[in-house]
Amino acid sequence: MTAVYDTPVVLDRREGPYGEVVLRRHGALLQIIANGCFLMDTSDGRSERLLVDAARAALDGRAAPAVLIGGLGVGFSLAHAAADPGWGRITVVEREPAVIDWHRDGPLAEISAGALADPRTTIVRADLVAYVNETSDTFDALCLDIDNGPGWTVTEDNDSLYSPAGLATCARVLRPGGVLAVWSAEPSPEFEGTLRNAGFQQVRTEEVPVARGVPDAVHLAVRPG
Repeated sequence: MTAVYDTPVVLDRREGPYGEVVLRRHGALLQIIANGCFLMDTSDGRSERLLVDAARAALDGRAAPAVLIGGLGVGFSLAHAAADPGWGRITVVEREPAVIDWHRDGPLAEISAGALADPRTTIVRADLVAYVNETSDTFDALCLDIDNGPGWTVTEDNDSLYSPAGLATCARVLRPGGVLAVWSAEPSPEFEGTLRNAGFQQVRTEEVPVARGVPDAVHLAVRPG
């Protein structure tokens, strides 16, 4: 007997400012593909939720902290933040217009519709690297989920974000005692060292086991102050 496997179905394909982005359905899952590289799907979301929860737990008990989420993705991080009444302002920076559209008027609205309707939520269409370099705003937590990890970026321009200079810029938009949380498809001791060299404190990594391969990871670091 021959096994039958679902074939992915492309729901939308667009040429964005950084190349091709595709939304497809594979069985019950929605998947985002960028320039032929699988980014994420709706299969789990545990590590995306950990990204938000770990940042919140690492804060010093301040009331209504403001969080900047880098990358809208499939919406797990945003939806989880909005489900927590303890967060104050929730700002999401997403550079792909197609991804924003898929959440506002497309299939990904099933995950994010409630969060987008939350008055605390603001979606900013911008490149995160440019945004953190240019904004005068500050936040209590910065949750980054724009790449597959510090060593596996979607575009070369993102490399600078994980450099000492890029991390110094992240620290600039964090308030004293603020938390930087970075999602990664695998733990990176090298990145932990870069965080410490950039002046962050309380650097640690939390891991999420996955069905196959190395665990997902959330790198955490606190800005002194």
